[in-house]
Amino acid sequence: MKIKTGIGFDVHRLEEGLEFWLGGIRVEHEKGCVAHSDGDVLIHAICDALLGAAGMGDIGLHFPDTCPAYKGIDSKLLLQKTKDLIERKGFAISNVDSVVCLQRPKIRSLIDDMRRCLAAILELEPDDLSIKATTTEKLGFEGREEGVSAYASVLLYKL
Repeated sequence: MKIKTGIGFDVHRLEEGLEFWLGGIRVEHEKGCVAHSDGDVLIHAICDALLGAAGMGDIGLHFPDTCPAYKGIDSKLLLQKTKDLIERKGFAISNVDSVVCLQRPKIRSLIDDMRRCLAAILELEPDDLSIKATTTEKLGFEGREEGVSAYASVLLYKL
């Protein structure tokens, strides 16, 4: 069995008056992500990790922000398409580990819903998908509430 790991990272600027999508769910907040799609940084980081582990580049290669078809797209659809791409190459997902960096809002109470949402798309058990959240102690762009970032690590296997 061949095992491959991948890492992903995404960041988006936050701006008042936009919807805030994170981990496939809408989060109540006065700010949302400025993006070509819905700006779900967690899903984008997971997509990058999956594509990287499969040796398939990154999310921008497969779903470019210059393509009108992806304008405002629900990132859950991008995650499904990414899963389909890596499966066509013969890979299956073992697990996903991720962290979201943002000062506000506190998302601890939403993490189980995010895990269930993403696990359903990826056909994983929720225990195979970890989401952690941290503030940056008011340091950097996340701490100043100018943006949000996410990191993801995945393990793929090929039979």
